[in-house]
Formats: sequence, structure tokens, C-alpha cells
Amino acid sequence: MKNDPFRASFDSLEEFADMVSEVLHCPITIEDANHRLLAYSTHDDRTDPARIATIIGRRVPEKVINSLWKEGVIPSLLNSREPVRVKTVDEIGLGNRVAVSIWKNDEVLGFIWALEIEKTLGDEEMDCLKRAADATKNKLIQLQNRKNKKEEQYQEFFWQLLTSHLSSNEEIINKFHALQISPPTLFGVAVFQFSKELGREDEKQIAYLLKTIQLPKILLHTIDHQQLILFIALDGNQQPVNKLNAFCELFVVKMKERFGIESIVQGYSSVYCDLGKVEKAYKEARTVLSVKRKFPSEAKEIHGYQSLGIYKYIDVLIEKAGTDQNENYSLKRLQEYDKKNNTDLVETLEVFLNKDSNVHEAANALNVHTNTLNYRLKRISEIGEINLKDPNQKISLYLDLKLEKFKK
Repeated sequence: MKNDPFRASFDSLEEFADMVSEVLHCPITIEDANHRLLAYSTHDDRTDPARIATIIGRRVPEKVINSLWKEGVIPSLLNSREPVRVKTVDEIGLGNRVAVSIWKNDEVLGFIWALEIEKTLGDEEMDCLKRAADATKNKLIQLQNRKNKKEEQYQEFFWQLLTSHLSSNEEIINKFHALQISPPTLFGVAVFQFSKELGREDEKQIAYLLKTIQLPKILLHTIDHQQLILFIALDGNQQPVNKLNAFCELFVVKMKERFGIESIVQGYSSVYCDLGKVEKAYKEARTVLSVKRKFPSEAKEIHGYQSLGIYKYIDVLIEKAGTDQNENYSLKRLQEYDKKNNTDLVETLEVFLNKDSNVHEAANALNVHTNTLNYRLKRISEIGEINLKDPNQKISLYLDLKLEKFKK
């Protein structure tokens, strides 16, 4: 084109979206790198349900993002400066469209989407879309700089919460309002332990995932060496603990699926309504991680503080055991018998107690017949002089088994 419209200055992204729409004769939306809506062409009624939902919610719906990942569209946009054609996906209300990434050096700042409602874009229109992406770069850089300054304020505030450096609930609430964040009535803190120090690229991938998993709402997040720390609003959830657990599991799965990051260990706190207890919640989440590190097999499926049970007190018990230097007579008898006869009665007892004295589950875990297990349990009772129907004896044995394992 001799008079390139994309070289002209424009006051806003909304104005630019309208201009691109006029040139290409199709509806246009402009998003940031986390799929938040920045602008859309306003003079064209032709659209599809996915675009309507994006405009109403000011962000791309999560089901649409998930579909675009599965179809390989977003990975292509994150690795190429060429426009990517997207085919119709009826089940999520997505019609034919073309997308192009907006780049600053090696970083994607956002995307432009053109809906092919009544026409298919040809080579010339594809080239126009690439030039449009280049023309929006400076506007998106300005937006990113403003966002980065705000992120710094968020980070400082979050660390003040995590370290109890704010004196009252009133001061905390005023800080929330000053940062234009609605203070939650219910919240939890989650900590994710990564297997390595988190770098700039890891931070970008994490930020992307936190923005695109749309529930529950992540109000604040920060990274501390190998740990990601989240402040999560749980308002309006009928089962907030279940919601927190589901989110933590989903985050780990998505990091692996989308970015190939594995070996993430998660822990989350109890649910609180008192904003003065953020530090307490943070310590609880870290306690979960500590228990999972000390007892990787036993605590593998435990993610929440309230599910720790007796493990909440494991450090106190370890300290007391070291001070008292007591021995569990029954456990010592079984260990000596195992050593002398090359048997596994201690392991059998531990599995039985781990399975809450359920013979069938314990037999399955040990890969033996229930009759075999019952015989072993009889021998355990005789040799250790144990009454396996006495809950006090079983609790004591359970604790001493865990402490023995920790000492080793």
C-alpha cells in the first residue's frame, strides 16, 4: 500500500483497532500477553460467542485459552512472528480467525486477532496484520512499563503482609484500597517449591498461568528463590479448602503440560478471614512443604495444612523424643525379630497403620492375601505384646514409626 495507514500516529489502542478493522474489513481484538483484552473494534456487529465473552469479561475465557493450547495455536504464537490461522471450534464458540503476536525483541507483548466472518484473509491482508502488530509495539511497551511499576508496589505490600509489618486490619485494608485491590473476606496462602532457582523466563511463564487460570482469584504473588508464594481470595466458595486444593493440583499439571516444568511440590494454609493472619498462613504452607520433604512417601498426597494431622506436631515430637530418649518396647522387639529372622513385620505394621487398620487396603498395598496379612498381624501382636484393637497403642506405634523413619 502506498499510503500505509499503520504509519500514522494514533491516540489509543481502541482507535487503532477500529482503523485495522476498516483496512481488513473484519472485527479486531487486541490482547496483552496474558490474554487480557486491551482494545476491540467497535463499529462492526459481526462477531462470534468467544469474542463476545472476551469483551464482556475483559479477558479471553479460560476454556478458549485451554483449547488454543491443545490445538497448538498459542505455542505457535509464542514462537513465531508470522500470522497463525485458527480454525472454527464450535464447542467453545470460536469462529475462523487469524492471530499475530506483538513482539519486543524476543518477548511477546500481546496479540492481534482478526475474525474471518465473511472473508478469508489473503497474503496482502496477512502482511497488513504483521505491520499492524509492529505498529502497536510502542503502545504496549508503555502499558508494560506502567504495569511493572504497579507490580513493584504489589510485591512490597505482599512482603509486608507475609512478615506482619502492618500493624492493624484497618491499615491492611487501606493498603488494599490504595492499590485498587478488593480485600478478600476469605483467603489462603499457597507455596510452590520448584526444583531450581526461578529465572526470568520461569517468572513470565508463571505469571501467564496465574492470569489465565481464572478461578480462584490470585490477588498477590511473589517469587523467593525456588518458591512461588500466592495470596488467594476464596470469597463466595462453598468449599474453599477443596477449591484451594483443586487449584494447587491444576497449577502443577498446567506447568508441566504447557511449559515442561516438573517436580513442583505444593503446600497451602488453612483458610482465614482475618487479614492479620497472612504471616501465620504463610508459615502453615511452608510447614506442609517441610513435612513433605521429611516424609516424601507418607505425605505425598497431602497438600493442605489442615490435612497434616499429627504431622503438624512432628517437630515438637522429634524434640521431645531426643530429650527423653525413650524407646518403644514393642517396636524394638519387632525390629530385633525382623533382623534375626529376615522378616518384614515392622513394614507390615506400618502399612497396616497407614491404611487406618483396613486389612483389605493394607493387603493390597503389601501385595499379599488377607489371610497372610492376618497371620502376620497375629505374630506382630504376640511378638510385640501389642493389642491392635487399642487405639492408644496404635497411635503411639504410628508416631514412633514415623520418628524412627525421620531419624534414619
